[in-house]
Amino acid sequence: MNELFSETSPYLLQHAHNPVHWKAWNPESLSKAAEAHKLIIISIGYSACHWCHVMEHETFEHEDAAHIMNAHFISIKVDREERPDVDAVYMKAVQIMTRQGGWPLNVVALPDGRPVWGGTYFRREEWISTLEQLQELHRSNPEKLTEYADKLSDALHAISAPVPPAVVEKPVPGFSYDAALLETLVTKWRRSFDHEFGGMARAPKFMMPNNYQFLLRYAFQSNDAELLEFVNLTLTKMAYGGIFDTVDGGFSRYSVDMKWHVPHFEKMLYDNGQLVSLYCDAYRLTENPLYREVVDKTLGFCLSALRSPEGGFYSALDADSLNENGKSEEGAYYVWTATELKNILGTDFEWFAAVFSINDFGHWEHGNYVLIQQLPLEEIASMHHIPLPELQQKKQLWEKLLSAERQKRKKPGLDDKCLTAWNAIMLNGFADAYKTFNNSLYLDTALQNADFIRKNLWHDGGNLYRNYKNGKASINAYLEDYAFVIKAWLKLYEVTFDEKWLHEAKQLTDYCFDHFYDEKNGFFSFTSTLDAPLIAKHFETEDNVIPASNSVMAHNLYTLSTYFANAYYESVTGNMLSKVTASIDYPSAFSNWLNLCLNYSGQNLELAITGAEASAHAAAINKAYLPHVLLAGAAAPSQLPFLEHRFEKGKTIFFVCREKTCELPTENVDEVKNRLKIN
Repeated sequence: MNELFSETSPYLLQHAHNPVHWKAWNPESLSKAAEAHKLIIISIGYSACHWCHVMEHETFEHEDAAHIMNAHFISIKVDREERPDVDAVYMKAVQIMTRQGGWPLNVVALPDGRPVWGGTYFRREEWISTLEQLQELHRSNPEKLTEYADKLSDALHAISAPVPPAVVEKPVPGFSYDAALLETLVTKWRRSFDHEFGGMARAPKFMMPNNYQFLLRYAFQSNDAELLEFVNLTLTKMAYGGIFDTVDGGFSRYSVDMKWHVPHFEKMLYDNGQLVSLYCDAYRLTENPLYREVVDKTLGFCLSALRSPEGGFYSALDADSLNENGKSEEGAYYVWTATELKNILGTDFEWFAAVFSINDFGHWEHGNYVLIQQLPLEEIASMHHIPLPELQQKKQLWEKLLSAERQKRKKPGLDDKCLTAWNAIMLNGFADAYKTFNNSLYLDTALQNADFIRKNLWHDGGNLYRNYKNGKASINAYLEDYAFVIKAWLKLYEVTFDEKWLHEAKQLTDYCFDHFYDEKNGFFSFTSTLDAPLIAKHFETEDNVIPASNSVMAHNLYTLSTYFANAYYESVTGNMLSKVTASIDYPSAFSNWLNLCLNYSGQNLELAITGAEASAHAAAINKAYLPHVLLAGAAAPSQLPFLEHRFEKGKTIFFVCREKTCELPTENVDEVKNRLKIN
């Protein structure tokens, strides 16, 4: 075994038996490289990554690759999920060098950590040859490597600014809403839409939940029926596609094709948490029963496959599992042959084939089918002269039969570490589901998860930790962790009116200002001032599959500024948003910022409910899609600035406000619902 045997990350432990003398990323490993004046190999991946497994098997398990790595390099393995800071910095470097990125990410750096070469997946012969050339260059002409590292370092620092330097240096008085800018950006975005299967007209297709949360809200607030239809098409086709596991619930990470059919089969916690929130939003607007089915199945999957006994949630399921021949194969756990399906379903096979495309449309490869639905059940029932209720019952029965059969297979590997940000994202999903469907199981789960975070990942009310496994939390948290926990706490307040969540959210926010905020450029650094600096400072401002930590913080500050009447929070939010919107080019990478822009559109409202019936009225209001309404309430007198002096004993009173100006209070809930346009 190498030094990774003492780590807790499943990804690092997977490499603990490699003949490579792997080390973990820590000060000792970096110091050893500097002392020995050796080049550093930094290899980054994650446990559910298919090609990471392939490169390990083809390269890192072999003595010839290990020989050169051990003789001339300090080799460091990094779990990108535990160390997103290291991953982000070296990913930028590889993108500068190669104009592309991905995992496994492999970099060779000077002894001081500055990169000189990098890429993603390499075959063994190419890997060994490249390392031999780099080692010879390091021996014979180290000045050439140093010169290249200097140039690359300059480029890395240039692109690591939160926004272009000209924007940072420009005085920013605050944010001013520009409806024309949003319309222009959305119009530009529309050109990329796939109007047949939804999503963007390219492959692979990532789900990008925050993109559709913004587009849904923008369509709703601008009364854009065409855009709303596109969002619903996307959500429907995703739910019908193989990317959604209709048998056991849960979404895979992305589809390799245009029709959401064949997924990259790994299932990630952060995808499923965000997609639950997205489908809840869409259900509240449309009441489409398909969306409720997706939410219930996805949460059922998360509870059965990813929940820890302590109330946390594990990170992921692998794409690969053992097939019937005992060989590791991507998707083996999920796919079906026609023969298998006929044996399981008997005389129902023809109906099943009509629903789930056991035909050329649904065929993947080598006789394997990934289940994909092309049409609503109503249309299928009509076409095949089947009573709709009977077909609906049949579908539920088939899924139970297939689930039972699937349980006999070897399950995919489980990444059983708990990450703070991802748990908070999942907590948001459960809280949104409770908000939408009033199912107490969902609220109980969210509260238990919050308790797990508070007990295991929050150190004495001060700093958060990033990771937890086997009773151990070892890595200082990043801005992403703080941002999503704060967001989760705000969501818990929204559905419980328990003010402890607001006060703890503010406590964590103030910690972020103390340890992450960069006064000079007006954004939060990804890493704390308590952490050892990397080769470049990282400011996360572009929204990706997970929204940027700065955009999440900006949303948090907007909300907290209202609850606590905090002018400083308000000014920081406005300045961040003003700088970002001044430099937006492609809107899909800034959708969470654009969502925040809508808060300044003049349509936002604040609703305060005070009195004994506050929570009951809030529960009814929460079932409506009201992304432009900030909600607060209390059953007793409150010192929260937003609620102070608004309680009158024996009455339940509603206060509808806009931009700190409130209408006359009322006790008439129907009047309030009419004001909010709730049916």
